[in-house]
Amino acid sequence: MNQTQVTEFVLLGFSHGRPFLFALFLVVYLATLLGNSAILSLVSLDPHLRSPMYFFLGHLSCLDLCYSSVTVPKVLANALRPRATISYGGCLAQMFFLMWCAGAECALLAVMAYDRYAAVCQPLRYAQALRRSACAAAGCWLWGLLDSAVHTLLAARLSFCGAARLQHIFCDAPPLLGATCSDTRPNELALRVSSIFVGLSPFLLVVISYLYILATVLGMPLATSRRKAFSTCSAHLLAVTLYFVTANLNYNRPSSGYSPAADVAISVLYCIVTPMLNPLIYSLRNRQVWGALRKLV
Repeated sequence: MNQTQVTEFVLLGFSHGRPFLFALFLVVYLATLLGNSAILSLVSLDPHLRSPMYFFLGHLSCLDLCYSSVTVPKVLANALRPRATISYGGCLAQMFFLMWCAGAECALLAVMAYDRYAAVCQPLRYAQALRRSACAAAGCWLWGLLDSAVHTLLAARLSFCGAARLQHIFCDAPPLLGATCSDTRPNELALRVSSIFVGLSPFLLVVISYLYILATVLGMPLATSRRKAFSTCSAHLLAVTLYFVTANLNYNRPSSGYSPAADVAISVLYCIVTPMLNPLIYSLRNRQVWGALRKLV
């Protein structure tokens, strides 16, 4: 097959309902910016939010802002154009930053689960954990950076035959693998290895942490103490479940794949909707966050 030098990709996920998609993604993006910026402001300004939990929550909000800003502005611009495209360099850059945020968030959610374990199961030693918070957060960002660099370098070696068309609305590893005429076995192997070390390992750490938390909570003598502990951890568990389920569907799809519409829907839920929901999930059941917000307002 004839291989061509690709300068841009045509994004075919905008086949219908462009005005509706523009309005929907604009509302979601504005809500994401508002919610995560509010969390970052509260964690930075309120002296009562100085525990490791809120330190990590600030990093999660920063990651969610990056997630949305990597994809949504270009999606909004393409929704208003008759021909949705992205340059070759822009596509690789979008994939790089997207997978960087994804890997970092997987690690960060695991660290936050361990933080909840330390707060519930080892409360007397919890105050010492703040000293290691900065190193843990930096490690999460570095973890995601290394993972993303591997996938982006492998994607840069791919060649495309004929018109470069992606059945998607933004660039990510699965759509690129579906459009190339190169041998994708190294890329697919990297995705499988990454799903184990970057996805499955943090998820197992989350599960183990919550099993210990559950055992500790069930052993508490007072019902009020059990309710408080469950309330503390329920928001994080909900966010973790939503994130890892959608991430697994996005990167660990069957070899036959999903339909193009299902691909787009899963990626939108994973990369665009979840960053909007995280501030809402963490603030609804948290009196300290609401108290800090009232003081700020």
